[in-house]
Amino acid sequence: MTTAIPQKPFTASTAIDQKPLYRPLKIGAVDVGFPVVQAALSGYSDWPMRLIARRHGASYSLCEVMLDQFLVALKDRKRTSHFLHNTPEEQPVAGQLMGAEPEQFALGAKKLVEAGFAVIDINFGCPVKKVLGRCRGGFHLSQPSVALEIVRQTRDIVPSHIPVTIKMRRGIDDTQESRDRFYEILDGAFDYGIAAITVHGRTVVQRYNGPSRWDFLREVKQHVGPNRIILGSGDLFTADACLRMMQETGIDGVTVARGCIGNPWIFEQCQAIFHGRPLPPPPTLHRQRAVILEHFQLAEQLYGREKAGVPMRKFGIKYSSMHPNGIEVREGFARVKNLAEWSDVLDRWYHLDGPGVYPNSDLVETECE
Repeated sequence: MTTAIPQKPFTASTAIDQKPLYRPLKIGAVDVGFPVVQAALSGYSDWPMRLIARRHGASYSLCEVMLDQFLVALKDRKRTSHFLHNTPEEQPVAGQLMGAEPEQFALGAKKLVEAGFAVIDINFGCPVKKVLGRCRGGFHLSQPSVALEIVRQTRDIVPSHIPVTIKMRRGIDDTQESRDRFYEILDGAFDYGIAAITVHGRTVVQRYNGPSRWDFLREVKQHVGPNRIILGSGDLFTADACLRMMQETGIDGVTVARGCIGNPWIFEQCQAIFHGRPLPPPPTLHRQRAVILEHFQLAEQLYGREKAGVPMRKFGIKYSSMHPNGIEVREGFARVKNLAEWSDVLDRWYHLDGPGVYPNSDLVETECE
């Protein structure tokens, strides 16, 4: 049985010094508005997930990261069209890119522009071992000259009206050398015209172990000043955490990653407490059922009826964490192959309405974000 996480109601009276709870977020020329957005999540943040998040209050989202060499070689074929799929309802949406060589990186960014993404995001943060071994993602934090050349060439090839942003961790590790390299990339990127930088409060070698250092986010924001946009990431599993990160660090927005997989309601919960209203309760089982079914139907639109079942299993597993009988529900979703079997799980476990639970963040698996 899944354990609910107690969360005390949050109201405007608990805001620090009664200051406004947030200011609208703007990334370059793109008006995002509400400053709680959905992060790029490898293997997850495809069009159905992004659209569900949008419909529940996310003002902006990023697609799952794509390799530059994959994009450069990508042909206009139906079996690969889902990678670049985006629609007007979810705009603004960013395309995130990862690679090793500056020239190929820039060409990959051009493909994302042609596909209609409103923002191009550069991934300098992924800590997965196989990514680092190929000199991608967080590896670039160890080589500022290459990282900044990627930034320069990407910014040069992307039209000036389309913002370019970066996702970073606080360094490879906690050595002084790593810290110096972080700030060299941070400052150099803004000098090249980067519109915003997202900083994850863990190091690359730390991966997802130990707490995210929010004090480092405060330091970064104080370093860059009020006119440069810094977003924060790391340990954002509740709406209260999203608000506290902004209030405690002074950053301009937050990107929710693992905390929104199977829990798009976190965005409407953020909307409530950021506007001074009480924290909404977890969605009821019937509300969950409607959204879970909607998500599968969107996946069928994108992948086709015969292929949607397998990629949806991992989402069903994540949704199960909000059910009082989460372990049993998880086992049911883990075996689904099509809409009929998906509906059987819903009929068994979501037939009767009842209260849901907040997901237990201790059970969240690590993903590349």
